Amino acid sequence: MIAPRRFLPSVSALLCFEAVARLGSATLAAAELSLTQSAVSRQLRTLEEQLEVSLLIRKGRGLTLTPAGSAYVTEVRNVLMNLARASVAARTDSTGGALNLSILPAFGMHWLAPRLQDFARLHPEVTVNLATRLAPFDFRTSTFDAAIHFGREDWPGADFLPLMPEMVVPVCAPDLFGGTVPDPAALLTCGLLHLDTRPRGWARWFRAIGVEAEPAPGMMFDQFSTMAQAAIHGLGVALLPTFFAQPYLDGGQLTLASERTTESIGSYYLVWPSDRAEEPALAAFRSWLAGQVETATPVGTSFPHS
Repeated sequence: MIAPRRFLPSVSALLCFEAVARLGSATLAAAELSLTQSAVSRQLRTLEEQLEVSLLIRKGRGLTLTPAGSAYVTEVRNVLMNLARASVAARTDSTGGALNLSILPAFGMHWLAPRLQDFARLHPEVTVNLATRLAPFDFRTSTFDAAIHFGREDWPGADFLPLMPEMVVPVCAPDLFGGTVPDPAALLTCGLLHLDTRPRGWARWFRAIGVEAEPAPGMMFDQFSTMAQAAIHGLGVALLPTFFAQPYLDGGQLTLASERTTESIGSYYLVWPSDRAEEPALAAFRSWLAGQVETATPVGTSFPHS
C-alpha cells in the first residue's frame, strides 16, 4: 500500500482545490470545472477535514491560500500533471505516442513546420502537437515534453540540443531609403523596431559590426510577424532572422537596409526536462532533428557577408 487512505484525497477534491487556488474564487473554479459552487465548496471542506489543516481563507470576496495551502498546491499540481501524463501514455503506443512541443512562432512556422512531413513519414507512430510559447516556462507544471528555445543554455532544469545560431538581417520597406544604407551606423538615426523578447537585439547587432552606440527606443512587438508587417508599411527598420526575412525579400515587400546582414545574436536549442524519464517519442524527434540540422543549409548563407 502506497499510503494510508486518509493521506490520499480524491482527484476531484484536488482539482477543485487547484482551481480555487489559481483563480481565487469558488465561483470561477466551479465554472471552469462545470460544477456548482456548492459542490466545489463541499470538496474543499472535505479536503481540509481529511488533512486536518486549513488550506484557504476568505479575503474580501475571494479566497486566498494559507502558508500550508501555498506549499500544498505546488505538490498537488505536480501530482495532477504527472497523473495526466501517465494516463495519456497508457493510452498510446509505447514505442510512439504524442510529443507535446513548445515552439517559437517564427522558427516553428518558417523552419520547423516545412520539415515535419519528413518526420511524420519516418515516424508515423508519433503525433507531434505544437503550441506557441514566447518565453521559458517550468516543465514541472507543464504538459510539454520539450521546447524550442532561443538565446543561451540558460533554461533551468533542462537538457539542451544545440540547433543553429540565428543570423539576422536589417530590413525595411523598399521606398524607406531608396536602397541600402552604405554606413550601418546611419541606421541609428532611423526608427528601429524592437522585439520584446530580445530588447538588446539591435544593441548586440551594432556591437557585432563595430558600432559602439546605444540604439534609441522604438516601437515594440511581441512577434516577428507583426514587426515585419510594420516594416512593410514603412514604420521603421526591423531586425529579422534570415529564414523569416527571405520570403519577404524574394517577394519585394522588404529590402535590405544594410549590407551588413549576417551577424548572429543568439542560438536555437531543443530543450527538455532533465529530471523526466525519456519517452520514445522525444528520443525519436531529437534524433531526427539533429539530423535535419546537420544536413540543412546554414542559416544566412544566401545573404552576402560583410
